[in-house]
Amino acid sequence: MNRRRFLSGALAIPAVPLLVQAQGRKSYTFGLVAKSQGNAVFQVARVGAEDAARELSAKHGVAIKIDWRTPNEEDAQKQAEAIEQLVLAGADGVAISCSDANKVTDAINRAVTDGVPVVTFDSDAPASKRMVIYGVDDGQCGEQVMAELARVMGGSGVVAILAGNQNAPNLQKRSAGVRLEAKKHPGIVIRDTYYHRETPQDAAARIEQVMQSNPDVTGWALIGGWPLFTENALKWQPGTVKCVSVDALPICLNYLRSGHVQVLLAQQCHEWGHRSVEHLFNKVHLGQSPASARDVSPLVRVDRTNVEEYAKNWQKWLPK
Repeated sequence: MNRRRFLSGALAIPAVPLLVQAQGRKSYTFGLVAKSQGNAVFQVARVGAEDAARELSAKHGVAIKIDWRTPNEEDAQKQAEAIEQLVLAGADGVAISCSDANKVTDAINRAVTDGVPVVTFDSDAPASKRMVIYGVDDGQCGEQVMAELARVMGGSGVVAILAGNQNAPNLQKRSAGVRLEAKKHPGIVIRDTYYHRETPQDAAARIEQVMQSNPDVTGWALIGGWPLFTENALKWQPGTVKCVSVDALPICLNYLRSGHVQVLLAQQCHEWGHRSVEHLFNKVHLGQSPASARDVSPLVRVDRTNVEEYAKNWQKWLPK
């Protein structure tokens, strides 16, 4: 199959064949473009992709390689360039978590037009030609965070929303979901939505800054678990401020154990990579398209009653 390759501002050049033979077996390469290298949830997604590649290779007698092309820090332009580079290198499919849908949509569309299927995970580019999005329903995610927070706050108090990158479409929807659910609780006041660079240090510093300026805040809705990816990020005495957060990595679980956080809603970040590779493999090897353009992943509720049981998952996903 001859495919034209693209490079921004350059003429198309001949493609590497879509399918090559390696030691008598079909071989596929799938690109994985997450938001940032340092975010632990994407490290787990990479493990999930590698697990899927190994399992599918053994089951179907093929050789699958994962080409990790994630920027060190969030940079949507670098993500777009990574898609272009993957297509030029002969990748058979690409999975991406979009930092800014507007900046990656054209690159996704060119890849698909060029015969390279693209799936998104965690954060979508809904106006693009991507084949499927795998992840939580972001609006419902925000609503669930707020519903849990309202419950542990007894239905009243002042809430701040920690929202990460304000250009990320998934986080925009989650923030809107928090506000929508808050309307059902007349005793809850939303002080504001607070954005930050998606690093643990920046997130923790943002919370401390907001608490100093707004000492009346009694609840935090964390629509991503960024500050919980580092130690001692929450400075209040356990229980004095209520907190519900998305994500439940091992270090996050310690905040449940200490009482600084009341509920964690775990995204299935291992499945981000695993399901993305499955979707790409089904398309290029089996000729099967997803039944729907949305593959919704439910959140897993974790609190002090099941934290130790949930923690056992990490022994499988990220063994020391």
